[in-house]
Amino acid sequence: MDAAAREAQSGLEWRVTVPEGATVTMEEHEAGGAAARACAWLLACFATAWSWVAGFARKVWRIAADDPRKAVHGLKVGLALALVSVFYYTRPLYDGVGGAAMWAIMTVVVVFEYTVGGSVYKCFNRVVATASAGVLALGVHWVADRSGELEPVIVTGSLFLLAAAATFSRFIPTVKARFDYGVTIFILTYSLVAVSGYRVDQLAALAQQRLSTIAIGIFLCLAVSMLICPVWSGAELHLLTTRNMDKLADAVEACVEDYFAAEEPTPAARQSTKSKSDGYKCVLNSKASEDAQANLARWEPAHGRFGFRHPYAQYAKVGAAMRACAYCVEALSSCARAEVQAPPHVKRLLRDVCARVGARCARVLREASRSVATMTTSSSSRTLDFAVADMNTAVQELQGDMRTLPSTVLAAKLLAAETTSLMDTMPVFTVASLLVEISARVEGVVDAVDELATLASFKQVDDDDDDDDKKGETEMTIKVHPLNEPDTDEESPENKTRKA
Repeated sequence: MDAAAREAQSGLEWRVTVPEGATVTMEEHEAGGAAARACAWLLACFATAWSWVAGFARKVWRIAADDPRKAVHGLKVGLALALVSVFYYTRPLYDGVGGAAMWAIMTVVVVFEYTVGGSVYKCFNRVVATASAGVLALGVHWVADRSGELEPVIVTGSLFLLAAAATFSRFIPTVKARFDYGVTIFILTYSLVAVSGYRVDQLAALAQQRLSTIAIGIFLCLAVSMLICPVWSGAELHLLTTRNMDKLADAVEACVEDYFAAEEPTPAARQSTKSKSDGYKCVLNSKASEDAQANLARWEPAHGRFGFRHPYAQYAKVGAAMRACAYCVEALSSCARAEVQAPPHVKRLLRDVCARVGARCARVLREASRSVATMTTSSSSRTLDFAVADMNTAVQELQGDMRTLPSTVLAAKLLAAETTSLMDTMPVFTVASLLVEISARVEGVVDAVDELATLASFKQVDDDDDDDDKKGETEMTIKVHPLNEPDTDEESPENKTRKA
């Protein structure tokens, strides 16, 4: 009991006996321990905050480095607001527009978009919606002011009917796509004017001031958007289409290469092949972006190679054809990662012809991408038509090998005593069938590109002016037709097996 009482009086302590036999006593000082814990907690909070700030700064820097136009867009918005603020700090201008100068700032904030098409779309909708709603509200107010006791009924009834009709119109696809923002501004403007308690003459003066300030904001917004590093929705849609074609071509080649790989690739090669084979995902996920950019591009004025009535809607059809092809590429990619695979010696029977078909499909897509990117068509050589013909030839060879594959497997089984059944050839048949379907859908992409070239009046370029060009073209054609060359004395084992 004495030891327990003495320990309670002197505080908590531990006794540790070291190997030499001495006894060491350590006492905890509660005040010092609390201060150390508080200091450690503050340091941990500071380290966490610093880590979050550093990560956020790296993310911001990465976004600005990937596309510097986004940083320029922020500067353009700041410049437009700075120019509008002049109406507040310059007395003659402020007296001219009155206290409604704030509407110019609000207009710049809500209508300034990243692309020129987006800014024009919002500016047009805001002007038309504000003007129509203001005029209609003034007319209803004038009628209600002369109706005596029925004024609240007329104003409230008109507000109910117009708001209900305008809101329902937003469900119409055409209105939703082109005038959704304008319908919102119409409802807002009419509601604010209708429920205001001003007389008609005061409303007219107020509407005039607000329209003038809105016009000032729209003019400055469009001037800055179009004159300083403009970003055109049409050009963005054009670039997106060509980029997706190139990614789809890389995906077709990478998926075939991945499936028929003779040996296990290195991690670096596997990562490179995977990044290329996943290119079809960008095509599948680009529908919303294509539709939005095509809708905004219709509002843009003529610029560069894009005329006033450029067929932006045709780009959506090209994108739809590419997505139809990308679905088959996705199935082909899943075959390469499937657990059930054909034996290696069965894959070798169709490896060369499948690789040839994949290369021809990729070449057709790249030629179509080049035609769209340069907005030109070759009037004499028609390189794209030659590429399609080569692809069809390779597809016919693949179909012929698919028809002779069962007999080839049986012959190889008899000659080499291999235990191969026809069921082992089903995965290879699946891949070959998908390649045939991909080639058919690639032709759909080419048809959509040809229609785009016709509607957009792509420039025709004659590239058969001299004999050197013809010679180079002939050499290129021979290289892509290796099966048309004379047979050599030495034959590959696959050809011997196929003949047997």
